Amino acid sequence: MYVMASQATENVITLKGSAEIIAEFFQFGVHNILYQRGIYPPESFERVQKYDIALFETTDKNIKEYFDAVLDQLKEWLEKGKVSKLVLAIANAETKDILETWNFKIEHENSPATNGESGEKKSPKKKSQKEIQEEIRCVMRQITASVSFLPLLDCVCAFNILIHTSKDAETNDQWAEHGPCIINDAEEVKLKSFSTSLHKVSTSVTFCRSGFGPAI
Repeated sequence: MYVMASQATENVITLKGSAEIIAEFFQFGVHNILYQRGIYPPESFERVQKYDIALFETTDKNIKEYFDAVLDQLKEWLEKGKVSKLVLAIANAETKDILETWNFKIEHENSPATNGESGEKKSPKKKSQKEIQEEIRCVMRQITASVSFLPLLDCVCAFNILIHTSKDAETNDQWAEHGPCIINDAEEVKLKSFSTSLHKVSTSVTFCRSGFGPAI
């Protein structure tokens, strides 16, 4: 009986586990975007094996410390259901104009909005780590392939990470309010999504096809 019970629940993702999966995806996703878009020199990255594919991760100590702080806060907010979107904004380092945004929309799949009119919570669906990783692998491959259609970033660039939260999310002094990053004459390309059964993450990239212009 105990073995059967274990087998029946082994594929049920916990809220904490779902937050860990998303944070890890965001970490590797952003690192690879920074590599693919040439935000930092190639020698500041190392090749790693993740999700059964080759990805890149920064070796820069300052950037890693920055990400650690971001991911710790992200996981806390995800577990509390406070996050609706993550944004990686790439800007011209000199003019501060927004050149490109990578948007990761997060839907809570066990919330009143997704449970129908009754709002009654449903039990988490069974979904194996293998299924989740396969979906994430597809997104990562699309991120890698994005260099084939995105305009060349021909200036020194910097990046910011924005987390869209509910108004009651608790913050500390490390975080400041920021307006939305909007690009004039923007074009959006939607990539594939993945689901943990508790959270669904949809990825898209927004850029100016006719030439990079100032943010509004």
